[in-house]
Amino acid sequence: MSWFESLILGLVQGLTEFLPVSSSAHLRLTAAFSGWKDPGAAFTAITQIGTEAAVLIYFRKDIGRIISTWSRSLVKKELRSDHDAQMGWLVIVGSIPIGVLGLLFKDHIEGPFRDLRITATMLIVVGIVIGIADRLAARDETGGKHRAPKQRKGLEDLGVKDGLIFGFCQSMALVPGVSRSGATISGGLFMGYKRESAARYSFLLAIPAVLASGLFELKDAMESDHVSWGPTIFATVIAFASGYAVIAWFMKWISNKSFMPFVWYRIALGILVIVLVSMGVLSPHAGESVGAE
Repeated sequence: MSWFESLILGLVQGLTEFLPVSSSAHLRLTAAFSGWKDPGAAFTAITQIGTEAAVLIYFRKDIGRIISTWSRSLVKKELRSDHDAQMGWLVIVGSIPIGVLGLLFKDHIEGPFRDLRITATMLIVVGIVIGIADRLAARDETGGKHRAPKQRKGLEDLGVKDGLIFGFCQSMALVPGVSRSGATISGGLFMGYKRESAARYSFLLAIPAVLASGLFELKDAMESDHVSWGPTIFATVIAFASGYAVIAWFMKWISNKSFMPFVWYRIALGILVIVLVSMGVLSPHAGESVGAE
């Protein structure tokens, strides 16, 4: 991997990780459109450490408060009913599905799931799902001619059942094209949560899963001779910087804006990829243009 490739892929990772467009799909497609080799699941997981570092810094006050209250509640019973202590457990519970499914389907995640036809299909299908969830949320928020606005749930209403559902939604992002934030936020909208609440829990829920995945892949990569460490570390730093900027923008934007621009973008990109693969312009497996070395 060249330094230029790492710069572009790091930017793509950071700019798309927190938007409902699938960062893994965009890394895959950026390589395919450019004629580069597929950066692979290991590169994706390691650079995600950079974007999760951005989450840790942006939500540092929330994270510090949750960890402090949760750890103290292990010995102090009076703290176990505290919302922050409960959030600690809910992040743990919500992380179980992706941990289990990630281990069970590791070979598929690094192989068959990276087929561009699957990626394109997921971009379209999940895009439609996000669009439906967005419409339902908008209807509740604005009401109608004969219907009053409906109060949506906040994180204080989150329980174990909803936490597990969030977790299963997050695990769908193991397939490139789904989008971790898109799946979890739309899942939250279907369950009646506010946009900002669903996004906040989505970002907190991603921390243990992404860091565990990144460290796991990092361990394997350190035992391999095929990793370009300089460019990979550079891409991770770029992903951190661009990812932090996107979080700050997205958390302000999501409170009162529609997801429909992302929905139309996903559908258009998915259709484009299917057309290019069907025409033989892109190879569905190699992650590079047909005929490229």
